[in-house]
Amino acid sequence: MNLTFTAGDWLTLLMHFTSLSLLAVGGAIITAPDMHRFLVSEQGWLSESQFTSSLALAQASPGPNAMYIALIGWHVGLNTAGGQIGLASMGSAMLGLLIAMLGTLLPSCTLTYLVAQWGHRNRELRSVRAFKTGMAPMVVALLLATGWLVSSTQRDPERDWPLWLLTAACLLLVWKTRLHLLWLIGAGALLGALGLLG
Repeated sequence: MNLTFTAGDWLTLLMHFTSLSLLAVGGAIITAPDMHRFLVSEQGWLSESQFTSSLALAQASPGPNAMYIALIGWHVGLNTAGGQIGLASMGSAMLGLLIAMLGTLLPSCTLTYLVAQWGHRNRELRSVRAFKTGMAPMVVALLLATGWLVSSTQRDPERDWPLWLLTAACLLLVWKTRLHLLWLIGAGALLGALGLLG
């Protein structure tokens, strides 16, 4: 694909990712349909295969779901250089990647930072305390739901009893001690690497 981009096109790309940033309440993946509509269907800046391969590669790779946004920006930048591999095309690809990620991360991170600062400064306000008090059971419930969903995929209780035992032990340790969660995650990773859990 060979595109000719002006400064206005780069700005349009930035503004589109910026507008989607604040809509990604359930995570970056929920913005994929609108990105497809805009980048593939309306603008023609990406091919169908580039979009789906970016999404599939990011989902298959370890790391955050937002990686697909970087890959999409990379492909748009690469398309502005005619899809050729070389120094100039790598510069365009990096520019596309940076614009996509900056547009995605800057608004949501700024909003999160400002709200957290405001909440910390006003932590004695009744409304802030009520919000935090109301959110605590929701967070716990979401964590329990996620844990239940992950654990319900285990179909053989006789074989998977060590996992249940480890889960119960971690729950007790978190509840009764001040042991940092990273130690528990590390212990679980080590036990899995040694083949003791499976």
